[in-house]
Amino acid sequence: MRRGRLRVLLGAAPGVGKTYSMLEEGRRLRSLGTDVVTAIVETHGRPATRAMTTGLETVPRRTVRHRGVELSELDVDAVIARRPEIALVDELAHDNAPGSRNAKRWEDVEELLDAGISVITTVNIQHIESLGGVVHQVTGVRQRETVPDAVVRAADQIELVDLAPAALRDRLADGDVYPAERIDAALSNYFRLGNLTALRELALLWLADEVDSALKSYRAEHGIDGRWDARERVVVTLTGGPEGETLLRRGARIAARTAGGELLAVHVVSQDGLARRHPDALTSQRALVESLGGSFHEVVGDDVPRALVEFARSVDATQLVIGASRRSRLAAAFTGPGIGATVIRESGDIDVHIVTHAAAGGRFAIPRRGGGLTRRRRLAGFALALLGGPLMTALLVTFRSDESITSDVLSYQLLVVVVALVGGIRPAIFAAVLSGITLDFFFVAPLYTVSIAEPLHALALGLYIVNAVLVSYVVDQAARRSRAARRSAAESQLLATTAGSVLRGEDALQALVGRTREAFGLAGVRLVADPGVGADGAGADGDEGLVLAIDGEPGPGGPSDAIRVGEHATLELHGRLLDASERRLLGVIAAQLDAAIEHRDLSATASELGPLAEADRTRSALLSAVSHDLRRPLASAITAVGGLRSNDVELTADERNELVATADESLAALSSLVTDLLDVSRLQAGALAVVLADVDVDEVVVPSLDELGLGPAEVELDLAPDLPAVSADPALLQRVVVNILANAVRFSPDRRRVRVATSAFADTVQIRVIDHGPGVAEERRDEIFLPFQRLGDTDNLTGLGLGLALARGLTEGMGGTLEADDTPGGGLTMVVSLRAVSGRMDP
Repeated sequence: MRRGRLRVLLGAAPGVGKTYSMLEEGRRLRSLGTDVVTAIVETHGRPATRAMTTGLETVPRRTVRHRGVELSELDVDAVIARRPEIALVDELAHDNAPGSRNAKRWEDVEELLDAGISVITTVNIQHIESLGGVVHQVTGVRQRETVPDAVVRAADQIELVDLAPAALRDRLADGDVYPAERIDAALSNYFRLGNLTALRELALLWLADEVDSALKSYRAEHGIDGRWDARERVVVTLTGGPEGETLLRRGARIAARTAGGELLAVHVVSQDGLARRHPDALTSQRALVESLGGSFHEVVGDDVPRALVEFARSVDATQLVIGASRRSRLAAAFTGPGIGATVIRESGDIDVHIVTHAAAGGRFAIPRRGGGLTRRRRLAGFALALLGGPLMTALLVTFRSDESITSDVLSYQLLVVVVALVGGIRPAIFAAVLSGITLDFFFVAPLYTVSIAEPLHALALGLYIVNAVLVSYVVDQAARRSRAARRSAAESQLLATTAGSVLRGEDALQALVGRTREAFGLAGVRLVADPGVGADGAGADGDEGLVLAIDGEPGPGGPSDAIRVGEHATLELHGRLLDASERRLLGVIAAQLDAAIEHRDLSATASELGPLAEADRTRSALLSAVSHDLRRPLASAITAVGGLRSNDVELTADERNELVATADESLAALSSLVTDLLDVSRLQAGALAVVLADVDVDEVVVPSLDELGLGPAEVELDLAPDLPAVSADPALLQRVVVNILANAVRFSPDRRRVRVATSAFADTVQIRVIDHGPGVAEERRDEIFLPFQRLGDTDNLTGLGLGLALARGLTEGMGGTLEADDTPGGGLTMVVSLRAVSGRMDP
């Protein structure tokens, strides 16, 4: 019997429309004449989904009784007996009721497929087995119902039912996913915008990997070897050398340029099985690859370039990153083209990036002024003259004849030119004199004597020396210009680096000092403030200057040179004296150091002024509050008490009671305001006393309503049953709820009750106070938690604007958080989150 085909509708989260799409496809196929039945569909009470089942034949479910409860499950036998062409099976990852033939619904689906019945099913990305850990990390919820990856990957067709996170939250707020009593908890917990975005990305990446596997299978079946650039795959070659980290980070940047880019690192192991040259470096580089989101691979092969190219082709690489050769030019000249040149030649349509690194270019240093040729080159010239002269003499003596004098002279002339090119003027003159004497001794009659009997011989020797001087002069000038060009480039690089270091800010001093030591080849460099000058440039006690930055090891005998930096610091140089040109460049560095010190001092001053400005703002607001908000209840109390004490007017009993009530109300308001001010002071001073205990949230919410005198007409309660206790200070938590409730009731429109809801999510218990007032713009929500802020409240009788500031401070003092969020349909929702102490609860 032909096995049925499996079609999976994959979603990122509940509510994206998988079941609706499955039923819609079933209705379409039925209209085309296909025999389609609904094997099992979970509508979750959604009217739109229930309406889509109309017109589709439904196979009755089987009933399973478990612990006195009747549960309905997919009836596999009934579906097989009905033998439709296609069966619609919802929620592939569902766990069947205990006592069922199969523990999992996907096992029921396997039976239907084996019976030749095709199946269209649904599954969410969080239920795929291999992604359980990632989903738990993102959402805080551990999924119990899972389906093996292999089951989903074996499907004949996988489709993504996608919906933007913001659109899904709108659908949830409109009541299209969950009933009204679950909307707020869902929006605040699992269906947060960040969670939905991460789950959507997870679904897209998982499906992309599946598409990639299908593409590879298709190309293998059809014998397609050419590269298809569906996405960037960057292969970085690692040798185990120190350049590996540089190459990996460059490869990661290349891979990140396009969405879905993939990073692969490869190390070629020789077939002889010998140990790696740098096993520790490879281990750390492997960890770096994994931290960058890539994968590490090892291949075996003696021909490294061929192995690299073959691996790159096997993974459909689009980019290949290799390091610049660490060989010298001389080694390259004798050993032929390196790995990089060979890889470029054989890579074909794969782009190759050769990345330079410290091991290839050596350390940065400014070329010194002076002679064009180095001492090493001059010594090499003398060595060439001493070794090349006897070797050439032996060769020419062996093949000497009476007619060979011209070729002998030209041969020695060539030797002189070569020595001049290598070592300059002094080795060239030495070679010319030595060649003239050798010619006269071995090749000019009388042989084996040194005599200049003919003027032409003297002329010949003079021409040797003139030619040597001219050639060596040209070589020396070219070397001088080359060195000057390199020095100018190095100076430009150093100045650019120093300027960039100043712009980078905090580490500018250390970067400049380190660059100076390296550039001038010094043993150590110190930047020292003048005695009596502190780190911030202000005066300080002490006879020794403060070290602002140091690099290298300063010598015990004191600095070899020093230069002033601004008015209050000195740059000490240890190792050698600098020449005039180097000191000129050092002056530019000193100016940059002075700018960096000034930048640091200004930053320190600015950081000190910030708290002072905030304190000044708070002080001004406090004075304003004391002068205005505290004066009102104080004046009322004084007036009432004065009226009671007055003997000029006879007061009735009702008038006396009214004055007493006014005084009592004013003094109570005054006490509340002073208490709030003291609490804010304690919070800002870090002196808040918090006594944590296991607190029942319900026992805090209800007394808070009583304290405010609020009843069912003003507040609607939605307290979750079996809520775990929280770790909190009961008195402080009640103050938090009272302050938030008072604020919510104040801004709620008439006949719209404030709603107080509680829920548990992962290790957190939340208290949500929901109003339907004007709300607060997202960019201004942080302001409502600042002291003395009354956004949108012009009524000076409502307090000092400390309620929410106190609520957040008290909540954070108990280890919780207080955040503001939108209320679906308009308004503001304040969410208090506290740590649960009775274990984890899943939503």
